[in-house]
Amino acid sequence: MDKGYQTLIRLHQYHVDEKRRALGNLLGQVANLENQSSELENQILVEQDVARSAPENVGMFYGDYAAAAVQKLSDLTQAITKVESHITVAQDEMRTEYKDLKVYEISQETIDTAEKKERDRQETAFLDELGQEAYRRKG
Repeated sequence: MDKGYQTLIRLHQYHVDEKRRALGNLLGQVANLENQSSELENQILVEQDVARSAPENVGMFYGDYAAAAVQKLSDLTQAITKVESHITVAQDEMRTEYKDLKVYEISQETIDTAEKKERDRQETAFLDELGQEAYRRKG
């Protein structure tokens, strides 16, 4: 294998791995934000039940809580949208890097195949020459 292609292939494999890790981190962030959103929605339901059960004690504070919770949900939704846009960019970058890696791998395979054919041709020529020489000596 040509040393230059080995280096390029390793370099691009490293880049693909880096892009994959970054994409994984972004996907983890989205999952975390979605979990926070889900937990907040559940907490809102619990607080609604508490406010209904004791409207004179807690009910008067629920309005402020609900407004803050809705704002927090909105913020989480915006954050998810922002991270998802980063995910799209990261996926495109990873695809591009992977495509570049494949170009080098295919080029190396083509070179390896051509070199093998040449070695096989030389070996066949050498064996043919040996056979002819043996026939001449015998005859």
